[in-house]
Amino acid sequence: MTGYLRNGYCEVPASDFGNHAIAAEVTEEFLKFSARQGNDLRPIPGMKSGCKWCLCTTRWLEAFKARGSEPAGDRIVPKIFLNATNEKALNKINLEDLKAFAADKQE
Repeated sequence: MTGYLRNGYCEVPASDFGNHAIAAEVTEEFLKFSARQGNDLRPIPGMKSGCKWCLCTTRWLEAFKARGSEPAGDRIVPKIFLNATNEKALNKINLEDLKAFAADKQE
């Protein structure tokens, strides 16, 4: 089960120094990108494209910023679920950028 607390939600307690606030569906392109950045998530049991996971805000932001220079383009940026993303993500990421990659479009 995803979430720092393994409860299915992207809660960010004080002990979560990685700020795992982004509720996302990972892609194979993102998993490869993250591995190249030094954080290979693929050894996590069951981790594969299509998995929902609470990502660190810094890693999602790195993928977002790198999309223009990556052959995979926007596919390296995981779609996010705004309704399950913790508001602490806004400490590092602009809401409009999150909305641009939202799987659950909101007005």
